[in-house]
Amino acid sequence: MPDDALITVTDATFAETVLASDVPVLVDFWAQWCPPCRPLAGVLAELAGEFHGRLLVASLDVDANPSTTITYRVHSMPTLLFFRDGTVTSTIVGARPKSMLRQAMTNALTPYANV
Repeated sequence: MPDDALITVTDATFAETVLASDVPVLVDFWAQWCPPCRPLAGVLAELAGEFHGRLLVASLDVDANPSTTITYRVHSMPTLLFFRDGTVTSTIVGARPKSMLRQAMTNALTPYANV
């Protein structure tokens, strides 16, 4: 897996990294206190390597970045938001199996698949 396959975003870097991205982006909104967030992070790191260069996979710590968390009305952890051209195209709340996440990521690569 490339070293930069899974990146960390913050309130300060969100717009530049996620909203202005040339490729679709999956953002994992997580928290240290969230038990299902830990194993999900490992799965997303693996998938980030598989999709490297086609889909950006980012993580955002909700406790350290409240502004972005509030903006996107994230209330449950983990929450995964898919972005294309700066717009949320789909949402997954809660941990899901790797196969479902891979399919959702594949769908995010298809223009207008989630509209």
